[in-house]
Amino acid sequence: DSLKKERLNTYVVSASIENASIQNLNEPVTIILQHIEQNTGNAAVHCVFWDFQKNNGLGGWNTSGCEIEYTDMNYTICFCNHLTHFGVLLDLSRTEIDVTHDRILTLISYAGCGASSLFLGITLVTYLALEKLRRDNPSKILLNLCAALLMLNLVFLTNSWLSSFNQPGLCITVAVLLHYFLLAAFTWMCLESVQFYLSLVKVFNVYVPKYILKCCIAGWGMPAIVITIVLIINKDFYGSGSHSESNPFSNFCWIQENVVFYISVVAYVFLIFLTNTAMFITVLLQIHSMKSRTQKRSRFWKRGFLQDLKSAFSLMFLLGLTWGFVFFAWGAVRIFFLYLFSIFNTLQGFFIFVFHCLMKEEVVKQCRVHFCWGRFRLSNYS
Repeated sequence: DSLKKERLNTYVVSASIENASIQNLNEPVTIILQHIEQNTGNAAVHCVFWDFQKNNGLGGWNTSGCEIEYTDMNYTICFCNHLTHFGVLLDLSRTEIDVTHDRILTLISYAGCGASSLFLGITLVTYLALEKLRRDNPSKILLNLCAALLMLNLVFLTNSWLSSFNQPGLCITVAVLLHYFLLAAFTWMCLESVQFYLSLVKVFNVYVPKYILKCCIAGWGMPAIVITIVLIINKDFYGSGSHSESNPFSNFCWIQENVVFYISVVAYVFLIFLTNTAMFITVLLQIHSMKSRTQKRSRFWKRGFLQDLKSAFSLMFLLGLTWGFVFFAWGAVRIFFLYLFSIFNTLQGFFIFVFHCLMKEEVVKQCRVHFCWGRFRLSNYS
C-alpha cells in the first residue's frame, strides 16, 4: 500500500547478522532479483527497500536513494546510494551521478561550506561587535541572513556524521533543521531583495512600524509553518538516504519523499527566485532611469550610478540568482550546472564577507578604528 500503482514482482531478499552492525564495507553488496513474471512489456521497474520507520513504525516500501544497475525481462540488479554534495539540497532529478563527479562535488561542497562558515562567522562577529554597523535596517537583515546561512552550512557539514549514529529520531531532527534553515535562508534572501528595492527604487522610503520585528516573524516564521505542516502530515517524510556506492554506510538525512521535496522545497525556492529576479530587473531599470536623468548634471553621476549598478548586480547575484543554476541541471548539461551550483552557493558566505566587509567603506573604517594599531589605526574623528 505504500507504493501506489505498483506491484511486487520478485521475492523479498533480506540479509542480516545477529547482534552486529555491518559498516565500512569497501564495496556494496550486489543484489540480483529474479522476476516472478517476465517483464515482456518493458514496464518501468523500481528498486525499493523496506523502511521499518515509515508509517509510524508499521513499515513501508521506500525508493529513496535506490537505483537500477541493470534490468531485462528476467531479472533486475539493484543497489541503493545517496548524494552528499551540496546540490542534493535542490537537485531536481534526485538521481545518482557518476562516482567520480560525486566525489569531486562532495569535496567542493565541504570545502566551500567550511570556508563560508568561517567567513560568515567573521561577518557576524564584526557586525555584532561594532554597534555603529548594525544601526540601519539593511544591516539587521544581513545579520539574519548570515545567521541562517551559517546554520545551513553547519547542519550540512555535520549531517553525515550525525546520521552515522543510526538513530531515526536524531536523523529526522537533522533533516528538519536542514530543511528549516534552507527555507529560512531563502526567505531572508527575499527580504534582502525587498529591502534593496525599497532603498533604490522608492525615492522616499515608506515607514513601516516595527519593520525588523515583522521581517523576523516572516523570515523565521514562514519556514517554521512549512516544517510544521510536513511534520503533522507524516514525520517519516524525513529520514536517512540509502547507502552510497563508494561509501555504502555513509548516510545523509534529508527529505525522502519526492512529492514533499518538490512542494516544500522546489516550489518555495522557485517562487522566491522569481521574486528576486523581478526585484533585480526592477532595480536595474530604476538605476538606469535615474542615471539617464542625472548624468548630464555632473560628470561624477555616471561613475556613481555605475557603481550602484555593480553593487546591485553583485548583491542580487549572490543572494539568490546563483541558486537558479539548479533549474538548468537537466540532461547533458546537468553535471556542468551542478558544478556551478556547488561552487557559487557553497561560497556564498565568502562572497557576502567580501562585498559587505572587505569592500564596504564604513566597515573597513570601523575595523581600523577598533581593531587596528599603529599606522593602520584611525581615530574616531578621522
